[in-house]
Amino acid sequence: MLQIILILVIFIALIIPMGKYLYHIAVDQHTFADPVFNRVDNAVYRICGIEKKEMNWKQYAIAMLVTNVIMVLVGYLILRIQALPILNPNGIGGMEPSLSFNTIISFMTNTNLQHYSGESGLSYLSQMMVIIFMMFASAATGFSVAMAFVRGLAGKTKSMGNFYVDLIRITTRVLLPLSLLIGLVLVSQGVPQNLSANVTVQTIAGKYQDIAMGPIAALESIKHIGTNGGGFLGANSSAPFENPNVITNIIEMLSMMLLPGSCVIAFGHMVRNRKKETKKGKEKKVLIGSEAKPIFAVMLIILIMGVIVCFAAEQAGNPILKQIGLNQSMGNMEGKEVRFGIAQSALFTTVTTAFTTGSINNMHDTLTPLGGVVPLMNMMLNVVFGGKGVGLMNMILYVILTVFICGLMVGRTPEYLSKKIEGKEMKLTALGIIIHPLLILAFSALAIAVPAGLAGISNPGYHGLTQVIYEYASSAANNGSGFEGLGDNTYFWNITTGLVMFFGRYLSIIIQLAIAGSLMIKQPVSESIGTLKTDTRTFGISLFMVILIIAALTFFPAMVLGPISEHLTLWN
Repeated sequence: MLQIILILVIFIALIIPMGKYLYHIAVDQHTFADPVFNRVDNAVYRICGIEKKEMNWKQYAIAMLVTNVIMVLVGYLILRIQALPILNPNGIGGMEPSLSFNTIISFMTNTNLQHYSGESGLSYLSQMMVIIFMMFASAATGFSVAMAFVRGLAGKTKSMGNFYVDLIRITTRVLLPLSLLIGLVLVSQGVPQNLSANVTVQTIAGKYQDIAMGPIAALESIKHIGTNGGGFLGANSSAPFENPNVITNIIEMLSMMLLPGSCVIAFGHMVRNRKKETKKGKEKKVLIGSEAKPIFAVMLIILIMGVIVCFAAEQAGNPILKQIGLNQSMGNMEGKEVRFGIAQSALFTTVTTAFTTGSINNMHDTLTPLGGVVPLMNMMLNVVFGGKGVGLMNMILYVILTVFICGLMVGRTPEYLSKKIEGKEMKLTALGIIIHPLLILAFSALAIAVPAGLAGISNPGYHGLTQVIYEYASSAANNGSGFEGLGDNTYFWNITTGLVMFFGRYLSIIIQLAIAGSLMIKQPVSESIGTLKTDTRTFGISLFMVILIIAALTFFPAMVLGPISEHLTLWN
């Protein structure tokens, strides 16, 4: 438990200064690194012919979509022709069309769902030019959109900024430096970084085994910093070459937690009410903006609840193994690495799904039913910090919904950040909230209704249903982790999960930008005694309850049919 508490404390300590730094980048204020990065950014602007024109929400969304589409087309082509002898020392063949479609959509949407094994499915050219590049591009895209969204909510400007400028600034000033630093640390701990062919060695048992080589550390660093999650190796971060020891395990968890948590802090600074945050005529030192406090508190509470449930469930062990005389004092160690144990595995499982990274250090398919509920619920909620800005944007939708419900209770027009929430914003908010469960439940129903979907299910009964729901929840939440055991490299699974990833990413982004664009052009209203305060504990409790009620009403029947029934059967 001390390991878990220590990591959470370090997380909070790190995100406060990083959040302030992200705030300065988002609003183009001076930072200590400007003398270096201004030159780099200006050079990129000149080479790419970028004009720093301000954009409204439609122009911003179109720029984002066009940029992503071009990257998808180029990446798809590389995957199809990767058999060429270019950075391909292991002779990997070209990727099949439906798998190429699934893979390129997966990595462009920051999902990183893998229906292939990295060491045998991709050449080094694809690993670097497609996978690693997309990890930078998708993470930068998510952060750029989130900051544009917050600019619209704050209403301090009449534009959402420039997508290309945001994309370049977050890449050069945050993602590249952090990835370089984390990559060097990982190399120091034994993670390979080379372009050598795989090495064949003779084991102690006299057998021969291929040892994977390649630019593993480079991928591993941005994989977590960018909340991507795709592994260079099929076993992901449970493989010793991707995650050698407890030190790297802690570094990887903090890496995936750092920027999503910092986005909430940056939001607080961007929407600050300086009149409120003064003390005796002097401005107070603000660590977390008042508007961000209830949001951060709700996210942290749900995260801690998930850790406790997952840890307790895994520590309880497997009752069937206990009945036949096997010692379960160490807990459920099936599918887990001994070097991590229950605590580090339960925390990693919760963190990777709460922050929608998708990296794994244990096999989620072997979690106890209640242990498996935690990652599943994190992805279904999709508001617990989330990926690069995604969790914050989704949480704001629930904030707007909570403001609307509270406004109805007191008979006032709801307001948020001094802007009236009217019919247009509420329709868009409702649509933004509905899309996520619709994609998960509709495609899960399709998968268990058609032969092509049923053919991929390897486990009968409750667990098989959980596998299906988990696959689509992971796709819709842009998470990418899997329950495995699912025969998913088929036309049906490649195409359907590809569609879920695409719509789950871009429909939500467009709707959220439309909401921010609508609020941005509205005139601020004066605060009165009847104005609902959204920076109080009471509002935080209301927000927490709204999230739980919406999630329970939407997903509880599916959870009962899957992991809850499996738990009751197992412990009966």
